[in-house]
Amino acid sequence: MWIFSESFLSIVADKFDPDVLVVRARVEGDIERYFPNAAVLESAGSDYRYRASIPRKDVIITVARMIFDIDYPNYKSSLSDHRRSPWYMTVWDSMWRMQEALR
Repeated sequence: MWIFSESFLSIVADKFDPDVLVVRARVEGDIERYFPNAAVLESAGSDYRYRASIPRKDVIITVARMIFDIDYPNYKSSLSDHRRSPWYMTVWDSMWRMQEALR
């Protein structure tokens, strides 16, 4: 699952423990923004530079809180870190083109 928020997170199942999810990020600090107690590992050679194994229940609670806290009518305009805007806009554009192509 990809989540775009004030952070970009990729969340996948842990290969060995069904009660754990691996939260991955490309930007330092993105995981800690939502999981401040996470033991984040940095691996420069992997597809996602930062990752943390987090109990599934903690991820569920955090993602539910993210949804509960939505208070904006336009996501792109809500970003506080405007350096992300061009990157997020590229994703928006790609998904718009997919929408048009797959109708």
